[in-house]
Amino acid sequence: LGEYQNALEYKLVLHRGFNLISGIHSPEVLDQIHNFEIRDSDVFVITYPKSGKRENIAATWYYYVTATNDQLNSERVPWIELLDSEKQFVSASSPRIHVSHLPYKFMPLGLKQKKGKVIYVARNPKDVLVSYFHFHKFANMLETPKDFDTFFEKFMEGNVFGNCWFEHVKSWCSHNDEMNFSYITYEEMIKVLVERIASFLGRNLTPQQLNDVVEHSTFKNMKNNPQANYQQVPVNLLNHQQGAFMRKGTVGDWKNYFTVAQNERFDKVYQQKMKDVPLSFIWDMSDLVTP
Repeated sequence: LGEYQNALEYKLVLHRGFNLISGIHSPEVLDQIHNFEIRDSDVFVITYPKSGKRENIAATWYYYVTATNDQLNSERVPWIELLDSEKQFVSASSPRIHVSHLPYKFMPLGLKQKKGKVIYVARNPKDVLVSYFHFHKFANMLETPKDFDTFFEKFMEGNVFGNCWFEHVKSWCSHNDEMNFSYITYEEMIKVLVERIASFLGRNLTPQQLNDVVEHSTFKNMKNNPQANYQQVPVNLLNHQQGAFMRKGTVGDWKNYFTVAQNERFDKVYQQKMKDVPLSFIWDMSDLVTP
């Protein structure tokens, strides 16, 4: 079977320098996104894969009044790059909120005219790598990694869906002045995060609404929420017997997987790739504790 086992009929297809998943995405759909007409009330939540479900917080409070309890998060807040996404995007009533893993170059041109708003959610890339490794083991639309070392190499080379983490985050942050843009991180405290999102989107939450959203958005509640934990995703896409979409939600799990050599190599690449991008990350739970 070689380095990886083949994953059903799905495979990565390179289009304009970006890896798509056949059967999930198509070059035609991605090329249409540029021309999507943007409304001032539109919100796009952008992440590199497995950067945390903090986008659920935006979805949760934004739809606090209007969404029905039996809607899946994927229905409340659809992906803009999936097949047939244009019809859903055009027909949706305002305010529309969508999520995406796409790099900046594919997004609607209207964003450059300061229409709509963009929230970029980032997570420390070492934990992203570990989380993505586990996701590959039960996601049928992705190749099953032989072992962690093999996947580490794939990730570092950008030979995964989402491509290179470093280039993805830089593609958005380097254009932040062109858009109504807010950068947040997975590791931020939930309450502060919700307040920042609400302020950025110009929405006022009552203290009770804030408390309810914070409670709903905890990792524990999200993991047990069938509307958010992806347990209802068909087995042809996710093999639920092999893992869970929401696994740990911790900070610093990478220490349980990286070798010393891998960590040193990652740090060196990070310093090289991110030297001109002034972003900082929480790498360990101890960093979250204030002295």
